[in-house]
Amino acid sequence: MRIPMPTLSDGAVTLRPIAVRDAKALERELAGNRAWLRRWEATNPDGYGPFDTKAGIRALLDQSRDGHGAPFALEVGGEFAGQLNVSQMFFGSLSSCAIGYWIAQRFAGRGAMPTAVALATDYCFLRLGLHRVEICIRPENAPSLRVVEKLGFRYEGLRRKYIHIDGGWRDHFAFALTIEDAPLGVLRRWQGGAADPSWAQVPEADRIAAGVAPTQP
Repeated sequence: MRIPMPTLSDGAVTLRPIAVRDAKALERELAGNRAWLRRWEATNPDGYGPFDTKAGIRALLDQSRDGHGAPFALEVGGEFAGQLNVSQMFFGSLSSCAIGYWIAQRFAGRGAMPTAVALATDYCFLRLGLHRVEICIRPENAPSLRVVEKLGFRYEGLRRKYIHIDGGWRDHFAFALTIEDAPLGVLRRWQGGAADPSWAQVPEADRIAAGVAPTQP
């Protein structure tokens, strides 16, 4: 089953299907944002050689053709600004997927990433008919945690040593929504002020277990 890949937009934010021709822009942004992104980038525990950008894009496109993913390029104001990938896509009785994303530093803090994640989640719910969307985030990644907080994703637990990132196996906080949480759409819910940030609150016990500072009273 080939996954349909539309272009999704709201205001200055656009998600469009990534293409091999994006390799140069992708390489430029990854190089220019190295310090900003290094702590959050997945790495290979076997320590294989340098990453081939074009091959990486082709692998993502193969997932789309096989029905397991939907890779998007993120644009802000018409400029290449990052990526958002829908992966681990299953239909039938599971009917779920995961979303991962990154954005260049100069575009951060302008509401682009919450908009992109909301667009992608609505695409999964309202166009693909999936039931559950999950996002896993390193406990130290405050900007990414603010995205799920703004959108009212529900905290679901601590995943120990979950993904190999920046040279080691890292803990992650897991967040999710189901279609019942936003039957009219996540973007609409957020923009209408109906998203509840308290859903994303991480219990102090999990923050301590993950080695991050407790929240201030």
